[in-house]
Amino acid sequence: MLNRITNQLDFNAEALKLRSERQRVLASNIANADTPGYQARDINFREALRDATSHILQRDPSNAARQPADRPALTHAGHVTGPSGTAGSASLLYRLPTQAAFDSNTVDVDRETANLAENTLKYEATLRFLNGQIKSMNLAINGQ
Repeated sequence: MLNRITNQLDFNAEALKLRSERQRVLASNIANADTPGYQARDINFREALRDATSHILQRDPSNAARQPADRPALTHAGHVTGPSGTAGSASLLYRLPTQAAFDSNTVDVDRETANLAENTLKYEATLRFLNGQIKSMNLAINGQ
């Protein structure tokens, strides 16, 4: 029972870490909008979250059937499980430019700003969902 509670909290904590890391990457893109030759970066959130939470699937035997076939099983607790809050080389990608720039900069400020706003909303939604889970567990523990 306790595993299910901690697995759910761990999943949301990993999602928050990745949203925070993506926020940092997008803000870095905007900050370097005028830097000649700067290549815009982004995180494939879905893949990064799958990699970061693969250890959660390994801890709970009831989730074994949902473990992706292309992911190797962890045989030791010290094995690397993925980004876990930082963008690993597999999940930090270069963004394809929509317009050619004379200085080879691939940052589209409007696109980055929109992505930043969307990521902010999703971060806040994940945070509210996590807070709701904690409040519900607190009420259950206190018997209310």
